[in-house]
Formats: sequence, structure tokens, C-alpha cells
Amino acid sequence: MADDDKTPGREVITDYAQTRFRYFRTADGTVYAQRNGHPVARPIRSQGTAGSHRQELMVGLFRDGHGVFNGTAMKEALDLIEALAMTEDVQPVHIRVAPGFDGATWLDLGRADGRSVRIHPTGWDVAVPDPREVCWRRTQLTGELPLPEKDTNGKGIDLVMRLCNFATAETECLAIAWLIGCLGPDVPVPAPFLTGPQGAGKSSAARMLVRIIEGMTGDLRRAPKDEENLITAVAAGWVTALDNLSHLTPELSDAMCCIVTGAENVKRALFTDGDVFRLGYRRPLLLTGIDVGVIRPDLAERLLPLRLERPKVRRTEAELWAEYAEILPVVLGSLLDLTVKVRAAEAETPTELRMADFAHLCAQLDTATGFGALTAYRAMVDDLNDDVIEGDLLAQTVLQHASSMAPGDAQRMTSTQWLHCLSRLYSGDELRGLPKGWPTTGKVLSDRLKRLQPTLAARGVLIDSGRTHEGRYLEMTRRAEPVPCEQKAAF
Repeated sequence: MADDDKTPGREVITDYAQTRFRYFRTADGTVYAQRNGHPVARPIRSQGTAGSHRQELMVGLFRDGHGVFNGTAMKEALDLIEALAMTEDVQPVHIRVAPGFDGATWLDLGRADGRSVRIHPTGWDVAVPDPREVCWRRTQLTGELPLPEKDTNGKGIDLVMRLCNFATAETECLAIAWLIGCLGPDVPVPAPFLTGPQGAGKSSAARMLVRIIEGMTGDLRRAPKDEENLITAVAAGWVTALDNLSHLTPELSDAMCCIVTGAENVKRALFTDGDVFRLGYRRPLLLTGIDVGVIRPDLAERLLPLRLERPKVRRTEAELWAEYAEILPVVLGSLLDLTVKVRAAEAETPTELRMADFAHLCAQLDTATGFGALTAYRAMVDDLNDDVIEGDLLAQTVLQHASSMAPGDAQRMTSTQWLHCLSRLYSGDELRGLPKGWPTTGKVLSDRLKRLQPTLAARGVLIDSGRTHEGRYLEMTRRAEPVPCEQKAAF
């Protein structure tokens, strides 16, 4: 055949690709490819080690007898495919958990055949999702889960709780509530912070909880040194577990708050002058450590401390993980059964708690099982407020000043006047020096008090700000009738 009669390589590749793959774009303009009938989608420009679409095309063309094409032909074909896909409808891609049609939720099992779990209002089943309903994105962090077992009668939950060494039944029910929350694509859940004495098995328990969702390859990581690396790691998986934390910098604390409740990171796209790359993320987070020092109030509202105790009998790692791998299908099946039951339960949403979605989930869990998770969560939030106050001398001084006010009284001053008032109260008759970190200006004091507002409000002290013709002011009010809190659970 004459050279002029040959079909250009880019056309052969384009025809082959459009016959065997579906192309679409996401809201940020990234173009993905899905093999016909398969839910896993790959970005066509990816060169990742988890498998790229370019590699799929090269292997498919060779095995189907079309030959091997040079890089120029492949680039021209992918350029045309990308341009055509930009005219298609927008569809999101998901990692591990995704919303489906008719109120269903999907859980990616990470299997090569695309089989996933569909959790719907009447139960759950294993199926391959319609590619137009769910598009899975997989990375190196996407491990494979076993096929969950049916009709477990809840025994899987008991098995895994027995291995985790939680100190109390209240702690166990909060861990179960967190696991159920991890199966919801749109529900922010607080970050469990596994604490306890040395040798309590915090890292092992954390791995067990993570691997129920992420499979046996799920593991713990050290906290990255900077926020950008942390966000990149978080966005590539579903559950992120940080091990052996001993100190939380303000930057890491702020980043964790964003991870729990959701945020978006925008940076310049590579090889462009003005284009940007958007990276949205909201992920379940899990932490371990003995003590991280002072916890900032905004992070405290997003934490779920779970205390462990030292096991009475030690086991080898090989024995422990062999048993865990054996029971994992039962554990996953029991968790799915309980999730369906909890989602069907009706309960009122507690409005006084910061993580209202998780509080509502605890209320649903109580309705379905009678565990008492909401009472335990309220007590835990109260304990965290105590921890914040004990670690903040300014909060202690504000509460000391408020104790001298009559219930219902309010005092209004400028921030500078408040700074002098609180500084004199802290120094007292001993004329002791102000501690490191004490506010140095009225503006710094105002910012600190705004951050402490929820913690102080939980102790009956309300901080408000405003402006009059004379200038800005801060107002401190002692609540007339303290809000009764639930009796604290023992942890």
C-alpha cells in the first residue's frame, strides 16, 4: 500500500479509543477515561504508577493487532480526545466513597473487576456500578477490600472491638459511630484521637480501624512537615491516619481543621502562566499519640478522644494480623448492616454541638441500638473544653473575671481596656510577670477571645463585639442560667 493510502496513526488511535472508552471532564476541567462498562476512571494526562490511560491505549493497540505507535501520534490523538471531551457533560470522580442514585451510597472495594458495595435504604449488595452513576478514581493509596459477608448478626463489630483495647463501652460506641460516618460521602466526622499509656496498642488499634475502610494495605503515616504535602497525601486517599503525634503546630492544627470540615486548595497549574489547579478535599482523619500539649479551641471542636488501656495478654504481630485478616470480611459485613440500620433510624439533630452532623449520627445510632453514643459525645466535648481551658491562661483569667459578675450581668469595654483589666487580674497583688504568649495589644486580645468564644460559651461566658459612634467594643456577659450538661462519662 502506498504511503499516501495509509491511515495516519493519530486517527487509528482516536478511532480505537472512542470505540472502547468513554471520555468526560470534571468541574475543574480534568479529562478522564473510562473503559466501557467499568467504573474506574483515569485522567488521560496522568503518568502515575497506578496505571495511566496512555498505558491502557498502548497495550490495547498492541494486543489487538494495531501495532506500536510513536509518541507524536499518541500525543496528537490524546490532544484531540481531550478537546472533544471538553464538550461533554461534567461528572465528578470519587475516591473510596461516593453518592449514588435514589439516596444510595457506594463503597469502592478496590477490586480490578470494579465490584463495589451499594448501600441503599433497604440494605446493601455487591455490584458493578453504572459508569454514569459512579466514577472511581484510584491511586497508590487505594487498597483492596475483601467481599463483605452477609448475615453476620453484628458479630464482626464485637470481634474488632475486642482487639482494639478501648477503655470503656462509651469509647467503643463513639469509634463505631466514626466508622459509620466514614461511609458517608457528605458527612463531616470528627477526628478520633487515640490516646492512652505507652503500650496500650494505639498504633495497632488505629490500623485496625483504618483497614476496615481502606483494606489491609492501609497504614499510618508520620505527619508531614508542611501543609502542602499533608494536603496532597490526604487528597489521594480517603482515611488519613497520622501516628505518634507529640506536638501540633498552629499550621498543622489549622490544616487538620480544614481536612475534617472541608476546604479547597488552589495553586498555579504546571507549565502555565495564569491557569490554576483546584484541589478540594474533606476526608476522615485519625490521630494517635500520648499527649500533644495544648489543643487550640477550633481543633478541639473537631476531635474525638478515644482512650485505650494496656492489654492484659500480649500477642505477636503475626498472630494479631492473621486473625484480623480472617475476620475482616465479617467485620465489614457487620458494619454495613449497622450502617443501613442507623441510616433508617429517625432522630432529632442536636443543635448545640459544633459537629452537628456527627451528633445527629450518634442520635441515630442510639435510636437503632441504645448505645448512648450522644451522651458519651456530649461528655467528651465537655472534657475537651476543660482541656482547652487548662492549657490557656487567658481563658482561665476570663472565667475568673466572669465569676465576679452577677448572673445576667454584661460589661462593655474597648479591647485595650479589657487587656489592661485582664492583665491586672492575672498579675494580682504579687505583681507577677505576664506569661509568654499573653496578648500584647487590644487587637491580639480581640482575636484570641474570638477563637475562645465557643469554649467560653460552654462555661456560661458570652463574648460579643460591635461598634458604636465612639468606636469598637467587646462585651462580656455571664449567662443568667447555665446550660445543663449531660453527666460526664468516665474515660
